[in-house]
Amino acid sequence: MNTPRISHHLLLCATPTKAKCCDPEIGAASWSELKRVVKQLGLEDPGRPEGVVLRSKADCLRICERGPVLLIWPEGIWYASVTPEKIEPIVQSHVINKTICEEWTIKTTPFQASPQH
Repeated sequence: MNTPRISHHLLLCATPTKAKCCDPEIGAASWSELKRVVKQLGLEDPGRPEGVVLRSKADCLRICERGPVLLIWPEGIWYASVTPEKIEPIVQSHVINKTICEEWTIKTTPFQASPQH
């Protein structure tokens, strides 16, 4: 079985059990919207030349404020207050057009691979 190449991994802190960063109802709505947008735009298609987009719902990304928080790898861009209305603009801009939505970015932690030995 061929494993498709991965272009991005989207992690959304959407339903925190301790509800510190956001209202769980808003988080759940943002998660539903993220699933819809990724599917509608065909980003999960294994034949997508750029690679597939993975999405994961996280309980907590340890920011604990201004949630829901969306982390997009490999760039390591953290978006704050990601309500359902912000999902599609972020995905369109960041994932498809490769332009970071600076106005919603709260942190940047780019992925750095360990040196090979």
